[in-house]
Amino acid sequence: MAPSTYRFTLTSDPQAMEVVRQGLEAFNVAQIGSYGYQDFELYARDAQEQVVGGMFGHSGMGWLYIDYLWLQHSQRGAGLGGELLARAEDEARRRGCSGVFLYTYSFQAPEFYQKQGYQLMGVLEDCPPGHQRLYLKKPLEVAAG
Repeated sequence: MAPSTYRFTLTSDPQAMEVVRQGLEAFNVAQIGSYGYQDFELYARDAQEQVVGGMFGHSGMGWLYIDYLWLQHSQRGAGLGGELLARAEDEARRRGCSGVFLYTYSFQAPEFYQKQGYQLMGVLEDCPPGHQRLYLKKPLEVAAG
């Protein structure tokens, strides 16, 4: 095997990251057209304005992606999680998304998401070791305008 003529760096490099990001985005736009991502944040606060739950992620390419969803322990099981998801789904529809995508872990609350209508679409075994990473989606009916 011939020696590589490239120099490889395994380090933080914001300029290199931007080159890669712009290159991939230009390729994607050439294939499917503009698909700009928009951040998404939704928080629940109590009467003292303390955050007791929330989620954030982004939308793009026709889907809302939930990256984080968290509820204060005392709020779990009381309907707040379902209300947050319902509001996120409403926002996804408003943004013209055809569905919501998220992942969770087997030690978190996969049954909660399935109870809310999310469908299991993939499993990554042993991530983290001894557990599973579960990928879920929920197709949405887009409200008629």
